[in-house]
Amino acid sequence: MPFADDVRAGLTARPKTLPPKYFYDELGSALFEAICLLPEYYLTRAEAEILTARAAEIVALVEPARLVELGSGTALKTRFLIEAGLTRGALSYSAIDISETVLLATAKALASQYPALAVRSYQGDYYDGLRQLSADQPSQSNGRTLALFLGSNIGNFDPPQALRLVRAVRAASRSGDALLLGTDLKKDPAVLEAAYDDAIGLTAAFNRNILGRINRELGGHFDIGRFAHRARYDAEAGRIEMHLESQTDQTVAIDELDLSVRFGRSETIHTESSYKFSRDDVERLARESGFALEQTWTDDAGRFACNLLRCAP
Repeated sequence: MPFADDVRAGLTARPKTLPPKYFYDELGSALFEAICLLPEYYLTRAEAEILTARAAEIVALVEPARLVELGSGTALKTRFLIEAGLTRGALSYSAIDISETVLLATAKALASQYPALAVRSYQGDYYDGLRQLSADQPSQSNGRTLALFLGSNIGNFDPPQALRLVRAVRAASRSGDALLLGTDLKKDPAVLEAAYDDAIGLTAAFNRNILGRINRELGGHFDIGRFAHRARYDAEAGRIEMHLESQTDQTVAIDELDLSVRFGRSETIHTESSYKFSRDDVERLARESGFALEQTWTDDAGRFACNLLRCAP
């Protein structure tokens, strides 16, 4: 069981860690959708601003027959690209997501809203989804593919991991295909930290929910109130770090793992890193993964970027 294995590995490591992909159970996904509406969390609005204004231009540059989205979620912002694509002819949409519940709901909603759109779903992590997609490739052999990795999802990966993932997208792509990559831009640390530590505590609840998931699914005995949410910007590394900080010395049992985890006062679990990017960072990532950065669009305030990466010859 990957969740159990990753929890065991992360909570017995030094320092303790938990993978951020496990934030997104049904409750975590709902909390994140709420976070996207917060005034401090500018990322979703900034990206939506770009896609509202530029979707038709992006689609015209690529002329895709297929959209493939990694971490599709509810695909709300993706609808701008879907609508632009459907005006040009036949279009299919393939969603890759770790949550089967989210995939089913998204596929149903898209099929209802866009009867002409062919929708496919691939449940698993990004690598599983790309492998499944590649296995289906013979049935999708005509026309170009525009892969989508929106939001600031690429920022959740350390640089070597980000490079590995973008290379996997490139390996599943062909000449003429492209990747639309969302990147949060480097900016005032106060703005960045507020986006991950909002005034009403929704992000704190989202962060702590990973402990609640361990309780629900693995028989954990975390007293969630004894862990504080922490978010800070590391300027040297260029990333926001999220942690859960133990407020006291404590030992937590996890029944399904036959494991007891000791925490010292102020000891943390590192739950997420969110890397921020400059244009040079994106150009380097594109070049080293076999893409070329073709065009970048930002919102009016210059907070967020959507980058079109084309498969290099």
